[in-house]
Amino acid sequence: MSSPQSNLEVRRLGWAGLELVCSGRSLVIDLLEDASSLAPFVGEVHGPLPSPVPGAAAGLVTHLHADHADPAALARALTPDGLILRPEPARGEALETIATTFAEQGFEKVAVETRVLEPWESVDLEPFMVTAVPAVDGFGDPQISWVVEAGGRRIFHGGDTVFHGFWWRIAMRLGPFDAAFLPANGAVCDFPHRQPPSALVATMDPVQAATAAHVLGAGLAVPIHYDAIHNPPVYAQVDRPAESFTAAAAERGVEARVLEPGETLDWAA
Repeated sequence: MSSPQSNLEVRRLGWAGLELVCSGRSLVIDLLEDASSLAPFVGEVHGPLPSPVPGAAAGLVTHLHADHADPAALARALTPDGLILRPEPARGEALETIATTFAEQGFEKVAVETRVLEPWESVDLEPFMVTAVPAVDGFGDPQISWVVEAGGRRIFHGGDTVFHGFWWRIAMRLGPFDAAFLPANGAVCDFPHRQPPSALVATMDPVQAATAAHVLGAGLAVPIHYDAIHNPPVYAQVDRPAESFTAAAAERGVEARVLEPGETLDWAA
């Protein structure tokens, strides 16, 4: 791309959200502002959920759980001709798809164009080139991760995927990455719609996330998806996820940086 490298700004929003700004245009990923629908599942959400600057060209959604897909917030954030990019709908009986129903109903109510992307499909949203890549959800619902290129930079956003075998292929096809934003809370869950519960993590733990960053060849690794939600035994994260992620990344020779909600990545830091 012809834009200078310093032109891409990445601001961390709350939980797993990001706001990307380049050449006067912006997009958001996994925007979350209203967490009230999450209370029956994970209790109260702690910490700030900063809002993006209105006028985004697109809203990217990794999957349709309510902590990653907030249709009303996306409608407020996007321009009138904005676009929502998302994975395919979950299919099955009511109990199978219950975790995505709230967001699906919300998307039906908002007057925003919505498009389903398959893994490896790209969309040119000048100055952003957006590509959906494979991901695996911890509960069997459809999920994708996102690769976004703009301003001479390329970033990866991992939603809340578990560790999987696509990392090497993503790196070979779309790497290298200037920064990878990876879930690191290692949540173990006991949800009524997924019984009996599993003692295994439903999203990457710090070591898995750092390993993914290493395989991706990320120049910088940033933890997301931690601390704001912690409600044992229904939803229990590991202890000190950001600190553990930073240490695990260092052991693998990967630079890591913790961004607080509302903080913008300083590439030169």
